[in-house]
Amino acid sequence: MTVTVIDHPLVADRLATLRAKSTGRADFRRALHEISLLLVYEALRDQPVTAIDLDTPMAPASGRRLTELPVVVPVVRAGLGMLDAALTLLPDARVAFVGAKRNEATFEADVYLNTVPDELDGRRAVVLDPMLATGGSLVQTCGLLADAGCVHLTVVTVLAAPEGIAAFEANGFDATVITGAIDRNLDANAFIVPGLGDAGDRQFGLA
Repeated sequence: MTVTVIDHPLVADRLATLRAKSTGRADFRRALHEISLLLVYEALRDQPVTAIDLDTPMAPASGRRLTELPVVVPVVRAGLGMLDAALTLLPDARVAFVGAKRNEATFEADVYLNTVPDELDGRRAVVLDPMLATGGSLVQTCGLLADAGCVHLTVVTVLAAPEGIAAFEANGFDATVITGAIDRNLDANAFIVPGLGDAGDRQFGLA
């Protein structure tokens, strides 16, 4: 497993907007969309490509196309705010949804929705979730994808906590984690500190 922090001025700028408690829902959604574009772009850097021949208006030329589109998997509900950005870059990609809700007593993730298809042998997947906190939701999601036959998983997250990275790594996934920042730690309620609060609540305004 590899973890890459995207150190870029635009990522830092949008992350500052997301962190600020004064940021309202509309601006939060906009900043999440924009930072997701930047992070997904980086996450797709190692996608396989195939050489092609084509004709420009001037002359024959060579080019490259994506060999196969990855499956895009937002973790509901917070990951929904990242989906449009991913589909802007991968408009023909298949989308599967995994719904995971945190148990507030145990801080573990309970999966209540799974539309991951069974026939993903040899496919790649890009998983979207703004927060890698305890790692529970992402471990569950990536487990479902691995069981379906995915050979490589790329997790795109805005923020990560060291505890979540360790928990994710302990499961032995063949995965790459792309994140905007690694924060200090989790608090007693398993929220990332300094973090940005609850990404789902801040997008949708409802618990």
